[in-house]
Amino acid sequence: MTVPTFDDVLAAAGRISGVAHRTPVLRSRIVDDLVGARVFFKCENFQRAGVFKFRGAYNALVQLPQEQRRAGVVTSSSGNHAQALSLAARLLGIPATIVMPLDAPAVKVAATAGYGGDIVRYDRYAQDYAEIAHGLVAERGLTVIPPVEHPHVVAGQGTAAMELFEEVGELDALFVPVGGGGLFSGSVLSARAMAPDCRLHGVEPEAGDDGQRSLREGRRVTIDTPQTIADGAQTRFLDPLPFEILLRARPTMLTVTDDELVECMRLFAGYLKIVVEPTGCLGFAAVRRAADELRGQRVGVIISGGNVDLDRFAALVGT
Repeated sequence: MTVPTFDDVLAAAGRISGVAHRTPVLRSRIVDDLVGARVFFKCENFQRAGVFKFRGAYNALVQLPQEQRRAGVVTSSSGNHAQALSLAARLLGIPATIVMPLDAPAVKVAATAGYGGDIVRYDRYAQDYAEIAHGLVAERGLTVIPPVEHPHVVAGQGTAAMELFEEVGELDALFVPVGGGGLFSGSVLSARAMAPDCRLHGVEPEAGDDGQRSLREGRRVTIDTPQTIADGAQTRFLDPLPFEILLRARPTMLTVTDDELVECMRLFAGYLKIVVEPTGCLGFAAVRRAADELRGQRVGVIISGGNVDLDRFAALVGT
Protein backbone atom coordinates (compact mmCIF):
# COMPACT_ATOMS: atom_id res chain seq x y z
CA MET A 1 0.00 0.00 0.00
CA THR A 2 1.29 3.45 -0.92
CA VAL A 3 2.31 5.54 2.09
CA PRO A 4 0.75 9.00 1.76
CA THR A 5 2.79 12.19 1.95
CA PHE A 6 1.97 15.80 2.74
CA ASP A 7 1.34 16.34 -0.97
CA ASP A 8 -1.52 13.84 -0.61
CA VAL A 9 -2.86 15.84 2.33
CA LEU A 10 -2.80 19.00 0.19
CA ALA A 11 -4.62 17.17 -2.61
CA ALA A 12 -7.21 15.89 -0.12
CA ALA A 13 -7.76 19.42 1.14
CA GLY A 14 -8.66 20.46 -2.39
CA ARG A 15 -11.12 17.58 -2.83
CA ILE A 16 -12.98 18.18 0.43
CA SER A 17 -13.00 21.97 0.16
CA GLY A 18 -16.54 23.29 0.19
CA VAL A 19 -17.89 19.93 1.38
CA ALA A 20 -16.19 19.33 4.72
CA HIS A 21 -16.40 22.12 7.28
CA ARG A 22 -13.31 24.15 8.08
CA THR A 23 -13.83 23.69 11.79
CA PRO A 24 -13.15 26.45 14.33
CA VAL A 25 -10.14 26.77 16.61
CA LEU A 26 -11.32 27.72 20.10
CA ARG A 27 -9.45 29.27 23.01
CA SER A 28 -10.27 29.66 26.70
CA ARG A 29 -8.51 32.03 29.07
CA ILE A 30 -9.51 29.82 32.00
CA VAL A 31 -8.01 26.76 30.32
CA ASP A 32 -4.83 28.70 29.56
CA ASP A 33 -4.59 29.63 33.24
CA LEU A 34 -5.22 26.03 34.32
CA VAL A 35 -2.48 24.68 32.07
CA GLY A 36 -0.12 27.64 32.18
CA ALA A 37 0.13 27.59 28.39
CA ARG A 38 -1.66 28.95 25.33
CA VAL A 39 -3.94 26.11 24.20
CA PHE A 40 -5.56 25.97 20.76
CA PHE A 41 -8.43 23.50 20.32
CA LYS A 42 -9.15 22.30 16.77
CA CYS A 43 -12.85 21.44 17.13
CA GLU A 44 -13.68 18.50 14.89
CA ASN A 45 -16.80 17.98 17.01
CA PHE A 46 -18.20 20.67 14.68
CA GLN A 47 -17.29 18.68 11.57
CA ARG A 48 -20.01 17.14 9.40
CA ALA A 49 -21.25 13.96 11.10
CA GLY A 50 -19.72 15.38 14.28
CA VAL A 51 -16.28 13.91 13.74
CA PHE A 52 -13.00 14.33 11.84
CA LYS A 53 -13.62 11.08 9.98
CA PHE A 54 -15.79 12.79 7.39
CA ARG A 55 -12.60 14.22 5.90
CA GLY A 56 -11.02 10.85 5.14
CA ALA A 57 -14.26 9.15 4.18
CA TYR A 58 -15.16 11.77 1.57
CA ASN A 59 -11.61 11.92 0.21
CA ALA A 60 -11.64 8.15 -0.31
CA LEU A 61 -15.13 7.89 -1.79
CA VAL A 62 -14.82 10.77 -4.21
CA GLN A 63 -11.87 9.02 -5.89
CA LEU A 64 -13.72 5.73 -6.53
CA PRO A 65 -14.40 4.86 -10.18
CA GLN A 66 -18.04 4.79 -11.26
CA GLU A 67 -18.27 0.99 -11.33
CA GLN A 68 -17.31 0.76 -7.66
CA ARG A 69 -19.62 3.63 -6.76
CA ARG A 70 -22.57 1.82 -8.32
CA ALA A 71 -21.84 -1.44 -6.48
CA GLY A 72 -21.46 0.30 -3.12
CA VAL A 73 -19.03 0.28 -0.22
CA VAL A 74 -18.73 -1.45 3.14
CA THR A 75 -16.90 -0.62 6.35
CA SER A 76 -16.80 -1.59 10.01
CA SER A 77 -16.99 0.99 12.77
CA SER A 78 -18.20 1.57 16.32
CA GLY A 79 -19.89 4.71 15.11
CA ASN A 80 -17.80 7.68 14.01
CA HIS A 81 -16.46 6.29 10.73
CA ALA A 82 -19.87 4.67 10.26
CA GLN A 83 -21.60 8.05 10.39
CA ALA A 84 -18.96 9.81 8.32
CA LEU A 85 -18.93 7.20 5.56
CA SER A 86 -22.72 6.99 5.46
CA LEU A 87 -23.02 10.76 5.07
CA ALA A 88 -20.24 11.01 2.47
CA ALA A 89 -21.75 8.10 0.54
CA ARG A 90 -25.19 9.73 0.56
CA LEU A 91 -23.73 12.98 -0.77
CA LEU A 92 -22.08 11.07 -3.61
CA GLY A 93 -24.99 8.71 -4.31
CA ILE A 94 -23.10 5.58 -3.22
CA PRO A 95 -24.81 2.72 -1.30
CA ALA A 96 -23.04 2.12 2.04
CA THR A 97 -23.17 -0.95 4.30
CA ILE A 98 -21.87 -0.53 7.85
CA VAL A 99 -20.79 -3.34 10.17
CA MET A 100 -21.33 -2.02 13.73
CA PRO A 101 -20.75 -3.66 17.14
CA LEU A 102 -23.75 -4.42 19.33
CA ASP A 103 -22.43 -2.10 22.05
CA ALA A 104 -21.96 0.90 19.75
CA PRO A 105 -23.46 4.06 21.27
CA ALA A 106 -27.14 4.34 20.39
CA VAL A 107 -26.75 7.92 19.17
CA LYS A 108 -24.10 6.80 16.67
CA VAL A 109 -26.20 3.89 15.43
CA ALA A 110 -29.20 6.17 14.97
CA ALA A 111 -27.15 8.78 13.14
CA THR A 112 -25.60 6.17 10.84
CA ALA A 113 -29.06 4.90 9.92
CA GLY A 114 -30.27 8.47 9.49
CA TYR A 115 -27.51 9.15 6.98
CA GLY A 116 -28.66 6.13 4.98
CA GLY A 117 -26.19 3.46 6.04
CA ASP A 118 -27.39 -0.16 5.85
CA ILE A 119 -26.33 -1.47 9.29
CA VAL A 120 -25.16 -5.02 10.06
CA ARG A 121 -24.58 -5.69 13.79
CA TYR A 122 -21.95 -7.96 15.41
CA ASP A 123 -20.51 -8.84 18.83
CA ARG A 124 -17.06 -7.23 18.97
CA TYR A 125 -16.00 -9.53 21.83
CA ALA A 126 -16.95 -12.78 20.05
CA GLN A 127 -16.91 -12.09 16.32
CA ASP A 128 -14.38 -10.82 13.79
CA TYR A 129 -15.70 -7.75 12.00
CA ALA A 130 -13.23 -8.22 9.15
CA GLU A 131 -14.68 -11.64 8.34
CA ILE A 132 -18.18 -10.18 8.26
CA ALA A 133 -17.13 -7.28 6.04
CA HIS A 134 -15.24 -9.48 3.60
CA GLY A 135 -18.19 -11.87 3.46
CA LEU A 136 -20.29 -8.94 2.28
CA VAL A 137 -17.64 -8.07 -0.29
CA ALA A 138 -17.82 -11.58 -1.73
CA GLU A 139 -21.62 -11.65 -1.60
CA ARG A 140 -22.44 -8.20 -2.96
CA GLY A 141 -19.31 -7.03 -4.76
CA LEU A 142 -18.78 -4.12 -2.37
CA THR A 143 -15.59 -2.08 -1.99
CA VAL A 144 -14.09 -1.92 1.50
CA ILE A 145 -13.40 1.59 2.81
CA PRO A 146 -11.71 0.90 6.16
CA PRO A 147 -11.78 3.39 9.03
CA VAL A 148 -8.00 3.75 8.94
CA GLU A 149 -6.02 1.44 6.65
CA HIS A 150 -6.30 3.41 3.40
CA PRO A 151 -3.94 6.10 2.08
CA HIS A 152 -6.80 8.37 1.00
CA VAL A 153 -8.39 8.10 4.43
CA VAL A 154 -5.14 8.95 6.21
CA ALA A 155 -4.47 11.88 3.87
CA GLY A 156 -7.96 13.22 4.44
CA GLN A 157 -7.57 13.05 8.21
CA GLY A 158 -4.34 15.01 7.94
CA THR A 159 -6.25 18.06 6.72
CA ALA A 160 -7.49 18.82 10.25
CA ALA A 161 -3.97 19.45 11.58
CA MET A 162 -3.10 21.24 8.34
CA GLU A 163 -5.92 23.72 8.94
CA LEU A 164 -4.84 24.17 12.56
CA PHE A 165 -1.29 25.11 11.57
CA GLU A 166 -2.58 27.38 8.79
CA GLU A 167 -4.69 29.28 11.32
CA VAL A 168 -2.44 29.52 14.38
CA GLY A 169 1.08 29.07 13.00
CA GLU A 170 3.75 26.89 14.51
CA LEU A 171 3.15 25.15 17.82
CA ASP A 172 5.49 23.80 20.46
CA ALA A 173 3.41 20.67 20.91
CA LEU A 174 0.42 18.93 19.34
CA PHE A 175 -1.79 16.39 21.15
CA VAL A 176 -3.96 14.03 19.08
CA PRO A 177 -6.32 11.16 20.04
CA VAL A 178 -5.27 7.72 18.85
CA GLY A 179 -7.41 4.69 18.05
CA GLY A 180 -6.33 2.92 14.87
CA GLY A 181 -3.90 5.75 14.17
CA GLY A 182 -5.42 7.42 11.11
CA LEU A 183 -5.90 10.88 12.61
CA PHE A 184 -2.53 10.89 14.34
CA SER A 185 -0.54 9.62 11.35
CA GLY A 186 -2.26 12.15 9.09
CA SER A 187 -1.51 14.86 11.64
CA VAL A 188 2.14 13.78 11.66
CA LEU A 189 2.33 14.27 7.89
CA SER A 190 1.02 17.84 8.23
CA ALA A 191 3.09 18.70 11.29
CA ARG A 192 6.38 17.48 9.86
CA ALA A 193 5.84 19.62 6.75
CA MET A 194 4.39 22.75 8.37
CA ALA A 195 5.93 22.83 11.86
CA PRO A 196 8.95 20.52 11.92
CA ASP A 197 9.98 21.54 15.46
CA CYS A 198 6.55 20.77 16.94
CA ARG A 199 6.60 17.88 19.43
CA LEU A 200 3.97 15.29 18.54
CA HIS A 201 2.00 13.40 21.18
CA GLY A 202 -0.53 10.66 20.44
CA VAL A 203 -2.92 9.91 23.29
CA GLU A 204 -4.69 6.63 24.06
CA PRO A 205 -6.92 5.46 26.90
CA GLU A 206 -4.91 3.78 29.63
CA ALA A 207 -6.73 0.50 29.02
CA GLY A 208 -5.89 0.60 25.29
CA ASP A 209 -2.15 1.30 25.15
CA ASP A 210 -1.43 -0.81 22.06
CA GLY A 211 0.05 2.17 20.21
CA GLN A 212 2.38 3.05 23.06
CA ARG A 213 3.57 -0.54 23.29
CA SER A 214 3.96 -0.80 19.52
CA LEU A 215 6.23 2.23 19.16
CA ARG A 216 8.22 1.22 22.22
CA GLU A 217 8.82 -2.29 20.86
CA GLY A 218 9.15 -1.34 17.20
CA ARG A 219 6.45 -3.78 16.11
CA ARG A 220 2.65 -3.77 15.98
CA VAL A 221 1.31 -5.05 19.30
CA THR A 222 -2.21 -6.49 19.55
CA ILE A 223 -4.16 -6.31 22.81
CA ASP A 224 -7.57 -7.50 23.97
CA THR A 225 -10.44 -5.13 23.22
CA PRO A 226 -9.95 -2.44 25.87
CA GLN A 227 -12.64 -1.65 28.41
CA THR A 228 -12.88 2.15 28.25
CA ILE A 229 -15.50 4.85 27.87
CA ALA A 230 -13.51 6.12 24.86
CA ASP A 231 -15.38 3.91 22.37
CA GLY A 232 -13.63 5.53 19.40
CA ALA A 233 -10.32 4.25 20.77
CA GLN A 234 -11.44 0.71 21.63
CA THR A 235 -9.01 -0.61 19.07
CA ARG A 236 -6.78 -3.65 19.55
CA PHE A 237 -3.86 -2.47 17.43
CA LEU A 238 -2.50 0.29 15.24
CA ASP A 239 -3.26 -0.34 11.61
CA PRO A 240 -0.18 -1.14 9.47
CA LEU A 241 -0.19 2.04 7.35
CA PRO A 242 -0.40 4.48 10.28
CA PHE A 243 2.12 2.40 12.20
CA GLU A 244 4.63 2.74 9.35
CA ILE A 245 4.19 6.53 9.33
CA LEU A 246 4.46 6.77 13.11
CA LEU A 247 7.44 4.44 13.32
CA ARG A 248 9.33 6.73 10.93
CA ALA A 249 8.35 9.89 12.84
CA ARG A 250 8.85 8.47 16.37
CA PRO A 251 6.31 10.67 18.19
CA THR A 252 5.55 10.28 21.89
CA MET A 253 2.62 8.06 22.88
CA LEU A 254 0.78 8.90 26.11
CA THR A 255 -2.15 7.39 28.00
CA VAL A 256 -4.84 8.83 30.25
CA THR A 257 -7.53 7.34 32.49
CA ASP A 258 -11.27 7.28 31.97
CA ASP A 259 -11.67 9.50 35.04
CA GLU A 260 -9.45 12.11 33.39
CA LEU A 261 -11.60 11.94 30.26
CA VAL A 262 -14.76 12.57 32.29
CA GLU A 263 -13.18 15.57 33.98
CA CYS A 264 -12.26 17.01 30.57
CA MET A 265 -15.83 16.50 29.36
CA ARG A 266 -16.91 18.67 32.30
CA LEU A 267 -14.28 21.31 31.55
CA PHE A 268 -15.23 21.50 27.88
CA ALA A 269 -18.90 21.89 28.77
CA GLY A 270 -18.23 24.39 31.51
CA TYR A 271 -15.56 26.61 29.95
CA LEU A 272 -15.86 26.26 26.18
CA LYS A 273 -19.62 25.45 26.22
CA ILE A 274 -19.19 22.48 23.89
CA VAL A 275 -20.11 18.79 24.06
CA VAL A 276 -17.16 16.46 23.44
CA GLU A 277 -17.29 12.67 23.43
CA PRO A 278 -14.84 10.77 25.68
CA THR A 279 -12.48 9.88 22.82
CA GLY A 280 -12.37 13.52 21.79
CA CYS A 281 -11.06 14.42 25.26
CA LEU A 282 -7.90 12.30 25.03
CA GLY A 283 -5.63 15.11 23.89
CA PHE A 284 -6.81 17.64 26.47
CA ALA A 285 -6.54 15.07 29.27
CA ALA A 286 -2.89 14.52 28.36
CA VAL A 287 -2.27 18.27 28.25
CA ARG A 288 -3.66 18.67 31.75
CA ARG A 289 -1.44 15.87 33.03
CA ALA A 290 1.65 17.41 31.38
CA ALA A 291 0.86 21.00 32.43
CA ASP A 292 4.14 21.52 34.31
CA GLU A 293 6.15 20.59 31.22
CA LEU A 294 4.05 22.78 28.91
CA ARG A 295 4.17 26.00 30.91
CA GLY A 296 4.55 29.06 28.69
CA GLN A 297 4.23 27.11 25.44
CA ARG A 298 1.86 27.15 22.47
CA VAL A 299 -0.06 23.88 22.48
CA GLY A 300 -2.44 22.43 19.90
CA VAL A 301 -5.15 19.90 20.75
CA ILE A 302 -7.32 18.12 18.21
CA ILE A 303 -10.81 17.40 19.55
CA SER A 304 -11.69 14.42 17.40
CA GLY A 305 -15.48 14.36 17.80
CA GLY A 306 -18.61 15.15 19.76
CA ASN A 307 -20.88 12.18 19.13
CA VAL A 308 -22.07 11.13 22.56
CA ASP A 309 -25.60 10.26 23.64
CA LEU A 310 -26.87 13.07 25.88
CA ASP A 311 -28.13 10.66 28.53
CA ARG A 312 -24.71 9.03 28.55
CA PHE A 313 -23.05 12.46 28.68
CA ALA A 314 -25.20 13.48 31.65
CA ALA A 315 -24.51 10.21 33.45
CA LEU A 316 -20.75 10.59 33.03
CA VAL A 317 -20.34 14.27 33.89
CA GLY A 318 -22.82 14.01 36.74
CA THR A 319 -20.78 11.37 38.59
